[in-house]
Amino acid sequence: MDEFGYTQTLDRSIGKFASFAAGVSYISILTGVFQLFYFGFSMAGPAYAWSWPIVFVGQLMVALCFAELAGRYPVAGSVYNWAKRLASGTSSWLAGWLLMLSSIMALGSVALALQITLPQLWSGFQFVGDGTGPFDFAMNGVVLATIMITISTLINAFGVKLMTRINSIGVFVELIAAVLLILALGWHVVRGPEVFFDTAGFGEGHDLGFFGVFLIGAMASGYVMYGFDTASSLGEETKDPKRTAPKAILRAVTASFLLGGLILLFGILAAPDLTDPKVGSADGGLQHIVLSVLGGPFGKAFLVCIVVAVVVCTLAVHAAAIRMMFAMARDNNLPFSRQLSKVDPVRRTPTVAAIVIGVLAVVPLLINVMQPAIFTILSSISIVLIYLSYLLVTVPLLRKRFQRKWPIRDAEGSEAGFSMGKWGLPVNILAVLWGGAMTLNLIWPRQEIYNSVPPFEWYLQWGGVIFVAAVTVGGALLYRLKIRHQTGVLAEHAAAVAAHPSSGPAGEAAQRPAQGAEPSRSPASPDLVDEAVKVP
Repeated sequence: MDEFGYTQTLDRSIGKFASFAAGVSYISILTGVFQLFYFGFSMAGPAYAWSWPIVFVGQLMVALCFAELAGRYPVAGSVYNWAKRLASGTSSWLAGWLLMLSSIMALGSVALALQITLPQLWSGFQFVGDGTGPFDFAMNGVVLATIMITISTLINAFGVKLMTRINSIGVFVELIAAVLLILALGWHVVRGPEVFFDTAGFGEGHDLGFFGVFLIGAMASGYVMYGFDTASSLGEETKDPKRTAPKAILRAVTASFLLGGLILLFGILAAPDLTDPKVGSADGGLQHIVLSVLGGPFGKAFLVCIVVAVVVCTLAVHAAAIRMMFAMARDNNLPFSRQLSKVDPVRRTPTVAAIVIGVLAVVPLLINVMQPAIFTILSSISIVLIYLSYLLVTVPLLRKRFQRKWPIRDAEGSEAGFSMGKWGLPVNILAVLWGGAMTLNLIWPRQEIYNSVPPFEWYLQWGGVIFVAAVTVGGALLYRLKIRHQTGVLAEHAAAVAAHPSSGPAGEAAQRPAQGAEPSRSPASPDLVDEAVKVP
């Protein structure tokens, strides 16, 4: 950590499988695929499944770029710290700010997935009404999600060892369940693959035909395949992170694609009746198919595994949000930074950040408690922010490649753990094009996503655009007018002496008190100038 100007304060105890499990559990195929299958199917029918390989290819391009960065900078709050070394202070702060907000919203929307599964396991989990009222679904979902977030807060606040132990066990269960589910659905296939080449009347009457509804349905796949950077965000707590984190990122996204794709494939081929309205409804979906195909006991056993997946996904999303808040706070880049960056001396985890993230995650749920379309709205906004924050890394990385400043020459004692070599430039270009296209597709103010139920108002349909614009512009103003004047590593988190201080005024400034510090070069990347990092 001295190499990056920080002292080691977190508990470095995460092994290879736990690092891989963190990425897999954030992506969580049994959570995401089951949570939004109904939405993708209701929009574009069986052929929506083609969005899965398309999203995978695009996200793999991003994951490869992130693997290179993780092999160089395995630091907490990965996206923020990567952007800090590639771009200006404003854009790097925005990358962290947007990802932190998206993680908080994703935490709530992931916990909401319990509402789709638990009441189908046992009607007693429907605490609010009987599920038939216009707001029963959303209100009960908020109750279940709040309970889940409270449990996640307690576990994450207790320490990373407990969190990763539970997470690893949960991921093991999830992977075994996914394989068994694929085999079980494959055994009960009742139709051929030609169903994926039939639009089945979907898109009729739409301005863009089937392509238009396919773009909407693709959100169901886009929502699942992100968060692979979590493996690197836990880098400060991972053993041999420069080699472990890049592999974990690529393995997580690949394993998720293969297992999730096969579940989609055989789920649609095994469904008894694809015209059943329950297949495309929020209280049915893929869960309804599993229960119909496998019967009561076996079907419900798999639903229990889905609940396990939702629990570990919640833990992983919460953990990633905590590390982002901690990373920004120790650079004094957030209000109340000293409190938010505090690390418990015994458990060696950012306890205050864990509690604050948990409380903030419940706020969007309470605001949308009377909104029946709560899933699609929260999911859409959270992934728009995710894709924007990813672009704030891949775009400056591409600029550095064109300037021939990346990959950087190995600094003294700083060996890269992963490199794409000559493929770096074309992969990076594709990552940027993909990120831009998906961001535009996700933020487009479609009524089907942002205002799908009455009352139909323009401000509800444009709510996603307005919210994203507000937090982006508001965040930039907050940084430019206030935060940037205080930024600098807090004394309790700063390395006593930079690992390899450069000679001259910059090297001397790196060792002066925070109040009088001048901009200095990052010891890890002498070619790239950081925003003023003040190290006492």
